[in-house]
Amino acid sequence: MTSRFPFSAVVGHDDLRLALLLNAVHPGIGGVLVRGEKGTAKSTVVRALAALLPELAVVPGCRFGCDPLVDTECPDGPHTGGASERRPARLVELPVGATEDRLVGSLDLERALTEGVRAYQPGLLAAAHRGVLYVDEVNLLHDHLVDLLLDAAAMGRAHVEREGVSISHAASFLLVGTMNPEEGELRPQLLDRFGLTVAVRASRDVATRTEVIRRRLAYEADPEGFAARWESVDAELAERIVTARAALPTVELPDSELRRIAGVCAAFEVDGMRADLVVARTAAAHAAWRGADVVEEADVEAAVRLALPHRKRRDPFDEPGLEEEQLADAMRQAAEHADEEPDGPPEPDGPDDGGDGGGQAPESQENTGAQQQKPQQGGSKERPPAAPAPAFRARLLQVPGVGEGAPGKRSRARARAGQVVRSSTVDGAGLHLIGTLAAAAPHQNSRGRSGPGLVLRAGDLRLSVREGKEGNLVLFVVDASGSMAARQRMSAVSGAVISLLRDAYQRRDKVGVITFRGSTADVALPPTSSVDAAAARLRGLRTGGRTPLADGLLKARRLLEVERLRDPRRRPLLVLLTDGRATSTGAGGDPMRDALRAAGLLAADGTASVVVDCEHGPVRLGLAAKVAVALDGACLRLEELSADQVAGVVRAARAA
Repeated sequence: MTSRFPFSAVVGHDDLRLALLLNAVHPGIGGVLVRGEKGTAKSTVVRALAALLPELAVVPGCRFGCDPLVDTECPDGPHTGGASERRPARLVELPVGATEDRLVGSLDLERALTEGVRAYQPGLLAAAHRGVLYVDEVNLLHDHLVDLLLDAAAMGRAHVEREGVSISHAASFLLVGTMNPEEGELRPQLLDRFGLTVAVRASRDVATRTEVIRRRLAYEADPEGFAARWESVDAELAERIVTARAALPTVELPDSELRRIAGVCAAFEVDGMRADLVVARTAAAHAAWRGADVVEEADVEAAVRLALPHRKRRDPFDEPGLEEEQLADAMRQAAEHADEEPDGPPEPDGPDDGGDGGGQAPESQENTGAQQQKPQQGGSKERPPAAPAPAFRARLLQVPGVGEGAPGKRSRARARAGQVVRSSTVDGAGLHLIGTLAAAAPHQNSRGRSGPGLVLRAGDLRLSVREGKEGNLVLFVVDASGSMAARQRMSAVSGAVISLLRDAYQRRDKVGVITFRGSTADVALPPTSSVDAAAARLRGLRTGGRTPLADGLLKARRLLEVERLRDPRRRPLLVLLTDGRATSTGAGGDPMRDALRAAGLLAADGTASVVVDCEHGPVRLGLAAKVAVALDGACLRLEELSADQVAGVVRAARAA
């Protein structure tokens, strides 16, 4: 077996290594979320941690790895006699494509079908008990699986109620997730459940990068020899973890530091009290790690750096992380609270002070950088971007029909996870136990059954057809020509798109933006789940020039064709924002005729679409409505795209 890359041999990533070590000292911190670009050794560091964890005393033969002195409510118990054996702590990896059965366990089908008994087959949560549960690309994991594992991590137990099995077992583990933010964010509720977060990036220092290459090549040439050279250093770290764990219960957390912790969390306006508790636990673990008996200001500051970056985000478009000036100000304000004398507990049932609990800061209306204005050939001059109108809460938009189940929370879809709606002999995901047993039961006498088990045939097999929710690809095609350049209209358009983008972030959609003006159309934002990149592009949208409507629609069609090949399960919705005028065409023909022909091609592809009519003025030509007819889509006016009107836009796209 090839040795893992040693933990101590990792170059840099000091915050990541510290966060993992503090969780090893105090598992109650709640795990680590590692955010970073690809190729930054995230997985390497996490996998190396398992070798540092102390060996465990377990009950021999117990499938749940029970501690003979602590775990008294084991499904394999009761454990008597006090016998134990020692084994290394495990690193269990949860694949992105894992099923709910694989995570929490399920009915043991082999014993159910052959012996006729109900027996529980443990899942990955049981295997990870008292070890490390590692989820690579946790942001791509199905939401219901993330909810299950985070609940188990918080409670220290897993509960299984399914298929006639009712089981509860210990599931205490160090949860570590890694993710690349470019592939989409985690929901804020899930972010908050991770105790600490660390952002990693490749060093730009030449000497550091050189050393990374040197060590990696040395490891690949001789893994065992390389690991042996770092064995003593890793052994020292492992011993230090044991010592810090033993000292942790005796570490004192003075009232002054408790007030400092509360002051910092209040200054950053974090939601709830989980942040305060995580900072307190992390500060105590940090003090134990450095061999101190009392938590000091330096321990609190180290804990704040690791526990608050992902909790201070008030909006999906906020950048994660703590700025040094912010941290310094918060620590300075908290120092005043730390020096105060405690007033004692508050009086019960005190009067309401009438406060609103703090409000959300208004969104910044600043532009994302200035660019020189350049005249557009054959049209008006390019105009700077208009500040987006205030965002609103977008109501649910759904693509009609039933999709194939790209993970998400928007439209109806057949999926591997979700509610079982029926059994099938043709398609489905996983065995439909009841359907299989029902199909086999009438034939037991004719098949000569004589024992407790069922006699099964291939034709008895039934699969579970599940229905859940899917994410969609919402492609905005925005007319940015001179006829649309009125700032108030482009401001409304940008605000509406950003509002829908925020909703798409929560529902696991992809979003793309195509703009057309001058003589061509451009993909301003390739399909992405990164809300930060999307918001920046939309706020920088510039206008001016002629109106190549046909080119915009054809560009959208080509992009959707590529996306169908890349992700065929994700259904698209095209949202065209235009006044319907077409004044430019690359072929030199009739611009409007070419635009309607391009719209017809999209309709023939079966693309669901919505046209938002942005025409204004006393004389209205109704051209956008003609485009909507050619697209076989719905049409509504720009002023109707409000929080009250947006609810039925997509459902109306194909309802008629």
